[in-house]
Amino acid sequence: MNKWETNFAKLFINTALLMLLAGILLGCLAAASYIWPGFLKQDLGFISLRPMHVSAVLFWILLGASGCVYFGLNQNLPNSINKHLALTQWALWIIAIMGIFFSYFQGKFGGREYWEFEPIWALPILAAWILFLIQFLVQARKMKNWPVYVWMWMTGILFFVFTFTENYLWLIPGFRKEIIGDLTIQWKANGSMVGSWNQILYGTSIFLMDKISGNNKTSTSKVAFFLYFLGFFNLLFNWGHHIYTLPTQPYIRPISYAVSMTEWVFFAKTIYTWKNQLSEAKKHFSFFPYRFLLATNFWVFLNLIQALFMSIPALNLYTHGTHITVAHAMGTTIGINTMIIFATAFMLYTNPCYNFLQGNKQLNRLFWLLQLGLLVFWVSLLGAGVEKGLWQMAESRGNFGDMMNHLRPWFIGFFIGGILLSIAIIGLALNLIWAYIFCRKYPEKEQELKPIE
Repeated sequence: MNKWETNFAKLFINTALLMLLAGILLGCLAAASYIWPGFLKQDLGFISLRPMHVSAVLFWILLGASGCVYFGLNQNLPNSINKHLALTQWALWIIAIMGIFFSYFQGKFGGREYWEFEPIWALPILAAWILFLIQFLVQARKMKNWPVYVWMWMTGILFFVFTFTENYLWLIPGFRKEIIGDLTIQWKANGSMVGSWNQILYGTSIFLMDKISGNNKTSTSKVAFFLYFLGFFNLLFNWGHHIYTLPTQPYIRPISYAVSMTEWVFFAKTIYTWKNQLSEAKKHFSFFPYRFLLATNFWVFLNLIQALFMSIPALNLYTHGTHITVAHAMGTTIGINTMIIFATAFMLYTNPCYNFLQGNKQLNRLFWLLQLGLLVFWVSLLGAGVEKGLWQMAESRGNFGDMMNHLRPWFIGFFIGGILLSIAIIGLALNLIWAYIFCRKYPEKEQELKPIE
C-alpha cells in the first residue's frame, strides 16, 4: 500500500468533513438568528453567519468533489498521483479557508453572491483548481478508452476554472459600468458553476455504480454518453433561466426555456432507472454506500420536478428571490451532492480495519434521520417561498414585517428540519472521522479496496 496514495483522497475528504461540520454549526446559528433576530447580533448576527455558512458548505462540496476524483484516479491508476501537486493544491485551499473566515470574523466582506468574502482570497482557490486540472490531465492521459465518468470529471474541473474566473469579471471596471450586463454575467457564472461541480459529482455516482456492480456497463453505455452530452449542453446554456427577470434580449427567454425543458429527458430516465433499481435494491440495499446513491436518485427526482416548474417564465416571476430558490439549492446541495460525497466517503473508508459495508443500527438510524430532516427542511422552505411569492406579486400587499411574521410557522419547521439534519450529518461525519483515526492507530489492519478491473 502506498501511504501517499491512500491519504490524498482522505486528505481532501477529511478536510471537507470538517467544513461540513463547520457549515452545520454556522447554519444552526444562522437559523436561530433568523427566528430570534437579536441572537448573537452584537458579535456576528445573520449578516455574518449566513455567508460563513454558505462558504463552509461550498467548500464541503468542492473539497469533497476533489476527494472523490482522487479516489477514482487512485482506483484506476494506483500509485500514480503527483504528491507535490496534490499537497500544494491542499495547502492553497487551507490558506484560502483561513483567510476567508478570518475576514468574516473581522466583518470584512467585498465579494458577490455566494462568494461574499474579499476577492483576494479567490486567488488561492483558483490556483488550487488550476493545479487540480493539471494533475487530472496528467493522470487521465495514461488511461485508454475513457469511461463516461472520466469525461465528466474533466468537463467539470475545466469549466469550474472558466466559470470561477468569469465570476470575478466584475472586478474589471468596464464590466461594472453596465448594471444589466454585470448582473447577467454574475448570475450566468453562478448557474454554470453549479453545473461544473455537478458534472464531477454525477460522474462520481456513475463511477460508484461501476464499483458496486463489479463491471463497467453503466459507464460505457450509449445512454450514459448521451446523458453526458445532454448534461454538457445544459452546462453551456441552462444558465439562461437564472436571468428571466432581467431586461435582456427577448429571444433569450424562449431559448433558455427550451434548454431547461431538455431536463425532462433526465426526468424520464430517472423514473426508468428507479423502476429498474427497485429489484436491484433488494440485492444491494444492505450495502451502506449504495443507500446514499438510492437517496440521491430520490432527491434528483424531487428537485427535477421543482426545477422544471421554476424554469417556466410565468412561474419564475413568483419563485425568483423567494425561499423556493433556497429550497432548490438545499435540495441539490444536501439531497444530491452531499449524498454522493457520503457514498464515496463510506466506500473510501470501508476496509477490514473499519467495515462500513453493511452499516449498523446507529448508521441506519442516522441515514433515515437525514432523509426525514431534509424532507421537513425542504417542504418548510417551499411553503415559505409560495407564501412570499404570492405576497410579492400581489397588487395590494401588506408590509414586509407582517409577511415575515406570517411565515414564522414555516421558519419553525425549517429550524426543526435543520436540527434533525444537523444531528444526522454530524453523526455520519463523526463516524467517518473516527474510522480514519482508528485506522491510523492500527495501520497494519488497513487494506485499500482493489482497483476496478
